[in-house]
Amino acid sequence: MATQRDALKFEDRRLQAVALHREGVHQSEIARELGVTRQSVSRWMKTLRTEGKRALKRKPRPGRPPKLTRPERDRLLQALSRGPRRAGYATELWTAERIRRLVIEKFGVRFHVHHIPKLLHQCGWSCQRPTGRASERDEEAIRRWVAVDWPRIKKKPRGLGRH
Repeated sequence: MATQRDALKFEDRRLQAVALHREGVHQSEIARELGVTRQSVSRWMKTLRTEGKRALKRKPRPGRPPKLTRPERDRLLQALSRGPRRAGYATELWTAERIRRLVIEKFGVRFHVHHIPKLLHQCGWSCQRPTGRASERDEEAIRRWVAVDWPRIKKKPRGLGRH
């Protein structure tokens, strides 16, 4: 999850600042080296003095824990990438309802169908419609029809275009 990685990255940066400060590096140099503002380094050092190193650690995420763990979401993505036919459906189209059923079958977890796009987004997927183009599609014939036949067909009959 991106927010979890960010929290780890930020914590690591704060602890690097502490280590550099203990080596005697000035706050402005710490800020330049870590790519942060001098005010941030100053605030971290004040927190270190008043509350200790523990206060610079990341805090637990607020809110309800996710219903699917990271490994479960990875397994869901593997199942989705195998396609709907492997899951027993007649067409190659994943719908929110089909994905919801797959999650119930595989993990015993229930989501509302309207939550499925959010779940997919958290997993790095986006909702898209398939192009639905036939493999026999002749692009050259289509271009020729649009350029030659369509203008001939769409012209208005004489006398109807003007008053």
